Amino acid sequence: MTPIALAVACLLAVTLYYAALCVGSPFGTCRKCNGFGFATTTDRKGRPKRGKNCRRCKGRGKRVRVGRWIYNRGSRIYRAGTH
Repeated sequence: MTPIALAVACLLAVTLYYAALCVGSPFGTCRKCNGFGFATTTDRKGRPKRGKNCRRCKGRGKRVRVGRWIYNRGSRIYRAGTH
């Protein structure tokens, strides 16, 4: 196998894996709050305490994956154009 064909095969495998991941699990953990839904802060004694809700995930701890967001947007545009 040539190196270009190997690179194309690897890229295709990664793409198919990510597509399957978006179908099977459309929500991933929020990268900003690590899935907690809030920022952790410390009090005066250095003990961890709950902070404000995460603005990115609105306190849920989960976000829509990029691939799923693209699929949802495309299907919404398709539906709007065919009706």
